Amino acid sequence: MQENYLAKWLNNELTEEELATFKKSDEFASYQKIISTTERLKAPDFDVENALAESKLKKKAQSSKLIKLSPIKKWMRIAAAIALLLTGSYFYFNSQNEIITTAIAENTLILLPDNSEVVLNAVSEIKYSKKNWVNKRTLKLSGEAFFKVAKGQQFTVETAQGLVQVLGTKFNVKSTENFFEVTCFEGLVSVQFKDETTKLPSGFSFVVIDNKFTAMGIPDTLEPTWLRKESTFKGIPLRFVLAELERQFNITIDTKNIDTNTLFTGSFSHNDLELALRSICEPNQIKFTIAENNVSLYAENTP
Repeated sequence: MQENYLAKWLNNELTEEELATFKKSDEFASYQKIISTTERLKAPDFDVENALAESKLKKKAQSSKLIKLSPIKKWMRIAAAIALLLTGSYFYFNSQNEIITTAIAENTLILLPDNSEVVLNAVSEIKYSKKNWVNKRTLKLSGEAFFKVAKGQQFTVETAQGLVQVLGTKFNVKSTENFFEVTCFEGLVSVQFKDETTKLPSGFSFVVIDNKFTAMGIPDTLEPTWLRKESTFKGIPLRFVLAELERQFNITIDTKNIDTNTLFTGSFSHNDLELALRSICEPNQIKFTIAENNVSLYAENTP
């Protein structure tokens, strides 16, 4: 009976008498609470356009295909990358230079890849490519070095002031600020200076001081005297002699009332600083004092 009342009540089909009777039942209150709560429930907002847009994006993503490289193309790319890496590595390692430097009062013997010998004087440097020596037989020199070239071998010495090309010979090259000297002890060397080439035979020196060229003979020796710890000069301005003295000893030289362009002929030993100073100063009537690593030179008549 009450189930029929419930159905009719929901459809608004109860008579007044039946509605009065139904309201008096215990179940009516429960049904009334359910309806009241249901009416307060609200469905969430729903944006149809946004939903359609999201749906299209999902379908597009799902329909996208992953393009895979064929095995051949993949290996071709890998091979190309490896070839590029190997080529770069080859040029990098073959372009790397051997760099040898010397400190004050230090001499160093270097054996080149063709068994030619280089003796590097104090405060000097050479650079060359050891791995690529067969193709690039060139070395760069800053400072002074004596070369003993293996027979049948040839190479070029580059300096800031000129080039020296050799073939199986013995020679010495010195290149410092405003001073360039090439001395041939055996054979023949070719010296290029300011686009002019000079053939230098054994027993002669090619000297450029302050961009002025001078050719001179040398003592009848087989090697430069600095290899025996002695520096020798012939008509060289005093300032270059003093600069060499600084390279052979750990000193700084100050001059007072001295003409450092005076030409000097003589030598000094690398073994004793005071003896070396006497060898330079006494012939030129110069006095000197030594205070630790500082040397002062002054004329005898200087107060």
